[in-house]
This record gives sequence, C-alpha cells and structure tokens, in this order.
Amino acid sequence: MRRNAHLLQNYGGSPIGNSRVKLKNVEDCVKRKLVKPGQSPEDVACERLVKDGITILHTIGGDDTNTTAAGLASRLAKRGIKIQVLGLPKTVDNDVYPVAQSLGADTAAHQGAMFFESIVNESTANPRMLIVHEVMGRHCGWLTVATAEAYRKRLKKADMLNEMGVTAIKRDVHAIYIPEMPINLTGEAARLKAIIDEIGNVNVFISEGAAKDIIIAQKEAKGEKLPRDAFGHVKLDKVNAGQWIADQLKKLIGAEKTLVQKSGYRARSSPANTFDRNLIKSCVTYAVEAAFRGESGLVGHDDQDFKLKALDFKRVKGGKPFDTGSRSFRRMMFEIGQPVARSW
Repeated sequence: MRRNAHLLQNYGGSPIGNSRVKLKNVEDCVKRKLVKPGQSPEDVACERLVKDGITILHTIGGDDTNTTAAGLASRLAKRGIKIQVLGLPKTVDNDVYPVAQSLGADTAAHQGAMFFESIVNESTANPRMLIVHEVMGRHCGWLTVATAEAYRKRLKKADMLNEMGVTAIKRDVHAIYIPEMPINLTGEAARLKAIIDEIGNVNVFISEGAAKDIIIAQKEAKGEKLPRDAFGHVKLDKVNAGQWIADQLKKLIGAEKTLVQKSGYRARSSPANTFDRNLIKSCVTYAVEAAFRGESGLVGHDDQDFKLKALDFKRVKGGKPFDTGSRSFRRMMFEIGQPVARSW
C-alpha cells in the first residue's frame, strides 16, 4: 500500500474516512454511545489515545475539527499526558483563524469556475433567464468570491462569437452575494432588471450561507423544523440560499425562467490541483517534522506574517470572514457594476 499511496493524489474525497463528532457536545456523544452518561468526552478521548499507545495525533479538517483538536490538546496538557497534536486546515471555506490559505480551497474555486462554464450555456436556451450558482461557504464568502474571480479570468481568455450571441457580457457574473454583505433586494432588483432587459439573462453567484439568518427565520416562522448537525449548525441543504434568491429576484426582474445549481460536491470532492498539492506537501512535511520536535498546533501559513509554522491552538477559531475591503474584490465588483459598502 505504501508503494502505491501516491495514487491517492488522483482522487478527491476522504479515503481515510471522517468524523462528525464534537467532544464539547456531550449530549450528542452520549446519544451516539461514544461515552456513558456522566463521562467527559474529552477525558474518554484522552484515555483512549493513551490506551492505544498514540504519541502523535494529526487532525485534518476545518474550524470545528481544529477547535476540537485545540480543546483536546489543552485537556491532554492539563492531565500531564505527552501527546503531540498537529492539525491541518483542510476546508474549502478558507475561514480558519489564523491560517492564510486552507488546504483544498484553491482547487474548489477552480472546479466551481469550470462547473459554471457549463451551466452558463443554459442562458442560450431560454429568454430572460436567471441562473443562480450556489457556492459553499456558511459564514465566509471567500470561496464564492474566489470562484467568481477564477471564472472571470477564464472567461477573459476565451474566444467569443459575438455574431451568434456568444458574448462575454452574457456569460459574465452579474451579481455576487456573500455572508459578509447585506443584500439590498430593492437596489439589486433595479440594477439586474436593467441588465436582463439589455442582454436577456442574469448570472448570480451566492454563498450557501448568504442571508441564512433571514431565510431560517422565515422558515421557522412558518413552522418548519430545520435539522442541525453535531456542531449545532442548521444543515444548509435545507436552507437553500440559491433557491431563495432566485425566488426573490424572479418577479422583481421579470425573469421567465430560473435555474439554480450547486457546485459544492464537485468543488470539494475533486482531486487537488497543482497549487494545493504543493501546499499540502509543505504543510504535511512540516507537521511530521514538528511532531518529532515535540511541537503541537495547527500547521499553516500565519495570516500575519505568511510564514509556515505550527500555530498556537489558542489562536485557532472558526468564522474568519472574507475581507470585503480587498483591492481585487472591489475591482471585480466595480467591473460587474455591483455597489459595495465601505468597510473602512
């Protein structure tokens, strides 16, 4: 198996499996029969690691995984158990403090861009078409923005056939909605109606977590019970931000047909691209070497100095927002004609 392990690079997904257990969620751990009533999940985990002879623990995942790892590392230290815990930030959302770039995020952005290259062709099949591309991102709009940027870079390099209606303006992104920005439906409807009146279609990119609080409140007000995962998050496949924005905009802009497509599973389960393979290799190599040096922490490039290091678990937390003040983002929003409130 070791000889052929490199073949895993040709595949996406999680061949080693995964876990959706939050050690702080005692009720869920008891329900799953991972611990008995009255037991501390963190203590049970510590004792299991000792019993199994584990001296180095590598955790791979996003903010929930690595904040859980941080809590476990703290409990191990308090109990005087010498086990190195090294986390690796693998999340397409790219929303983990204080990591500059999480593993897999770049791949997801480019896969999402290629996904939309096919979907946008549907705009030629119907008059006054509204296409909504829903992208992963519960709290953070980084992936939605990065996907739009990657798509538009590819679009600018493509050859068009204007005489047949294959134009860059019809295939461009006309609106981007992310959790970090409120959606002004009235203003956006007027702007997008002008676009669909002129070119016959509108293309929208939206994060799955955009306007989620409004959508959840509306659904619960109607008596809907939305399921939650072990981490307490409402399952976003029941929120459907893409369908919500399509429903809101359809009448306001006079769209005759709407199409909502989600790139999430393709984006997150695709094989890593060259950028991510190199990033993964550097982080994994550092993590192994750091473990043998007796270090613990989350391995990644520090967003303060961009140096690769084992970041102190005390600094690790989720919910890192996308920087709407970034120059590249504001340039893109200016190019597509969408107003952005000042963030300074």
